[in-house]
Amino acid sequence: MPRTKGDHESRRREVSEAVWRVLAARGFGGLTLRAVAAELGATTGLLTHYFPAKRDLVAYALDLLEERTAVGRRAPGTPGLEAVRSALLGILPLTAEAAAVNRIWVSSWDTALADPDLTEDYGRKYGRGRERLTALVAGAQERGELPAGDPERIASGAQAFALGLVVQALFDPTTYPPARQTALLDDYLATLTGREAEPRGDSGSH
Repeated sequence: MPRTKGDHESRRREVSEAVWRVLAARGFGGLTLRAVAAELGATTGLLTHYFPAKRDLVAYALDLLEERTAVGRRAPGTPGLEAVRSALLGILPLTAEAAAVNRIWVSSWDTALADPDLTEDYGRKYGRGRERLTALVAGAQERGELPAGDPERIASGAQAFALGLVVQALFDPTTYPPARQTALLDDYLATLTGREAEPRGDSGSH
């Protein structure tokens, strides 16, 4: 019997899960058609139906990583500065799952930088993140919770701060546990508002 669209989508989901498990276990350096095929319990010949070359597999893995990251990010609840804070907290490795996703992101940088097309695609991915953050910053400015200024410039600085903190926390989790990451982020946001950071009851581990 011919395979249906549902069969194809089901198989594609199985391939996606296998790609994700390889990424989680080996990082981008260990992402190969052979590794994914072994994880899937299939032949490399079957995988070439979905990915004719390793570059196609890598491009797909980057898209899958962006999708998984977006799902894990918390949706802003309260508007204004709290929404900015929530979005930035969503970038940080505050949980074991978030740390795993961020480790995969960092391991993918070398692969993306080695290919001009992937470098450009990665730039667009980070650009979309800045756009979302820019809109949140503008909302906080409208509420008077952030001072006037170019919201895109403020968002770019905030994104850069969060990504830098990600790297520090991944390489030295003892020095940068979730509670300290959260406190440092609150200190940073306080510099934007011109006010001293207020102690919070949450640890940032949620």
